[in-house]
Amino acid sequence: MTSAYFTNPIVFLIQTLLGLFTAVVLLRFLLQWLRADFYNPVSQFVVKVTTPALRPLRRLIPGSAGLDLAALVLAWLVKGLELGIVALILHPGANPLGAPAWALPELVDLMIDIFLFIIIVRVIMSWLNPDPHHSHPLTSLLDSLTEPIMRPARRLLPPTGGLDLSPVLVVIGLVLLKMLLIPPLNLVTGNPF
Repeated sequence: MTSAYFTNPIVFLIQTLLGLFTAVVLLRFLLQWLRADFYNPVSQFVVKVTTPALRPLRRLIPGSAGLDLAALVLAWLVKGLELGIVALILHPGANPLGAPAWALPELVDLMIDIFLFIIIVRVIMSWLNPDPHHSHPLTSLLDSLTEPIMRPARRLLPPTGGLDLSPVLVVIGLVLLKMLLIPPLNLVTGNPF
């Protein structure tokens, strides 16, 4: 057996656990930034999972202009920790001190992925339950998170014949943004991942 037999599962666990926590922290940032309903059951889950780690950071890093800066810093620190540990495991000669810089493009990439995922889930839920008056609590939360980017797309491509193609336009825009933004950020930060 090769060394990858043991290292791959360890790397998978580290990336999964720390990656999921980073995503939940970024989701909390988005919930506050986009003024989503914090009394929604999904929002309450996000708050309960992230509050223990955010509480000490909030003493040092106050919010500003409606932005939860402590959540951003926590996401950056956790992503940096993840990348540093993975670099030590996969590339023993790598310098893990670059991990905080590597984390920046990874966070931008994750933020775009979160929006892509939310839009796709929103579209699927609209197919399953098209009646907005009898919707699931998740539907209203997804609407509040995606509406700021869906509204301009709807102005460019209004619904025709009862079919709203604006999610397609937004997904294309987000994928293009990811393709144009992430490679230069990786190059600047020297991200080996």
